Amino acid sequence: MQQRITTAIFFAAAMLGGVYGGAIPFYVLFIVVAVGCLWELTGILFTVGTEYRLFRRAMGIVAGILPVILYGAKIIFRQEESIVPLFPADNHLVTTIVLIEVFLFFTLFIVELFLSSAQPFHQIGHYLTGVMYVGVPYAMLIQIAFLTGDYGPHRVFGILWLVWTNDSVAYFTGSKIGKNKLLERISPKKTWEGTLGGVVGTLLMAWLLSQYIFEYTPVQWLAVGMVAAVFGSFGDLVESMLKRSAGIKDSGTLFPGHGGFLDRFDAFQFAVPFAWAGLMVAKWFI
Repeated sequence: MQQRITTAIFFAAAMLGGVYGGAIPFYVLFIVVAVGCLWELTGILFTVGTEYRLFRRAMGIVAGILPVILYGAKIIFRQEESIVPLFPADNHLVTTIVLIEVFLFFTLFIVELFLSSAQPFHQIGHYLTGVMYVGVPYAMLIQIAFLTGDYGPHRVFGILWLVWTNDSVAYFTGSKIGKNKLLERISPKKTWEGTLGGVVGTLLMAWLLSQYIFEYTPVQWLAVGMVAAVFGSFGDLVESMLKRSAGIKDSGTLFPGHGGFLDRFDAFQFAVPFAWAGLMVAKWFI
């Protein structure tokens, strides 16, 4: 338990330092997080014994990290747009990177023609899983951070903190009063009581944040809190499904007592696209 607490303290300090250190530290932090998640994910998907396993893992990481680089370019070159369109006519850099992503995607088909695999489209599916499960959420996180043009660390912190709140309150509630299993075949320890406790605790935390951080209205904070609680829980279950299908307990061992990158960021990266969608709708139509 002491090791787990010590790891959690250092982990939280590193995350807060990266988020509140400015745009560049934020960018570097989540590049590291995304690469760490992709390394673990490709290690799970491209199992031991897979032909050209290390090469396929490297290709999976490159394909997965490019969406993050795409939207990270606006930080490096200090663009002012709050949202980078997919194919902006006046932004040749972003367009070029998108084209590189498309080129790489079709190159993977050609590569699999020459690699010995009985099921090449399974391998291609693994590449795309990394792009959608890891790369796209962290690209969306960068858009959230620059929603109004300038870097807004509170927006990133808010999602992180609410996801962590849901995880902690759900664990505490479930361990104390949990009796009814939520989805036993995927995660035997999760209960309905813990899940509902996490939702209530997260909404209370969202309301509390709304009293001190004015990036969003109280209603918007509650909406972000609901997304963090509901889809963060789904994210945790999805990663449990991934590990169960692979027959492993943790995705990695980097964080003693906590597992690996995917174990720490599964709920967060799953919740981000839904938070992004809500914020984009609010920005466009409200």
